[in-house]
Amino acid sequence: MNWLLIFLAFSSWAAGEDGSQLEISHLARSLQPGEAVLLKAHSPVPLSSMQVEAFGKAFVFYPTEDGRVWEGLVGIDLETTPDDYSLSLTGFTIGGVPVEATYSLRVLDKEFPTRRLTVEEKFVNPPQQELERIRRESKRTREIFAAFNPEKIWHSSFQSPVPGAPTSGFGKRSILNGQPRSPHTGTDFDADEGTPVKSPNTGQVVLVSPLYYSGNTVILDHGQGLYSYFGHLSRFAVAEGDRVSPGEVIGYVGATGRVTGPHLHWTVRLNGTRIDPLSLIAILADQDGE
Repeated sequence: MNWLLIFLAFSSWAAGEDGSQLEISHLARSLQPGEAVLLKAHSPVPLSSMQVEAFGKAFVFYPTEDGRVWEGLVGIDLETTPDDYSLSLTGFTIGGVPVEATYSLRVLDKEFPTRRLTVEEKFVNPPQQELERIRRESKRTREIFAAFNPEKIWHSSFQSPVPGAPTSGFGKRSILNGQPRSPHTGTDFDADEGTPVKSPNTGQVVLVSPLYYSGNTVILDHGQGLYSYFGHLSRFAVAEGDRVSPGEVIGYVGATGRVTGPHLHWTVRLNGTRIDPLSLIAILADQDGE
C-alpha cells in the first residue's frame, strides 16, 4: 500500500531553560490537515513526564527508553490553517526540575476532493421527531471524545480493521442529494456485509449503540485521548466496558445508518483533533510503542 511508504522525518536540537539540550524529531506522511505526527524527544537526563502544547491542545508523551527518550502523538486537525506553528514541549526531571523547549512545524495546504452521494432523504433532512435523538447522540459522542484517560492502553502499531481497501478518503467534501454537508472525517473501507471488524489495537469499549447517522456504532478508547469510532455495523460482538486486544472482533460490516451500501467507516480522534486513520497506521508501523 503506497500510503505506508512516504514519510517526512526531521530532527533538531532545542535548548531547555536549564541549558540542557533536547533532541526533537518528528515522523509524518505529510504535514497537512488531517495528519497524525509522531514526535520524539531525547533528553540527556531521565525525565518523569513530558507533554507538548500544539495547535491549542495538550498532547501527552510516553517514555520508550529509561526515561531519556519520549514519544508523543500530535494531531493536525482537518480544519487547521496552513501556517508555521510553534510547539512547546515541557518535561520534568526526576527531581521535579522543568525542561522546556520549542519545536516548529510548517503545515502545508491540502485540497480535498468532493464526493456526491445519493442517500435516503431522511438522512439529509431528518424528520422533526428524530431531531432530539440526533442532538442526544451528538452530545454523547462529544462527551466521550472530550474525556481524557491518562492510561496509555494502545501498544505498538495500528492495523487495518478489515482486509478491504480504503474506498472513500478522509476529508472529502460531501454533497448529499445535491446539498453541501460536513466533510468526511473518517475513512471508509470496501467490505462485504458480515465481514468481521477487528480492533486495530488494544482498547476499552466505551460505546456500543445504534446511532441515527452512523448506524450500529462501536467506540474504543485507546488511552491518552486517542479514540476509534466504527460505524454502519450489521451487528456487535462486544459490550460497553470490554477490554479488547488487537485483532479481536468487535462487530461485523453492515449497511446501517446513512449509507449507499455495505462498508466500514473508521474515524479517529486524538484529543479532539480529526485525523486520518491511515496516517496513524503509517507513522506507527514497526514502532515498539513503549
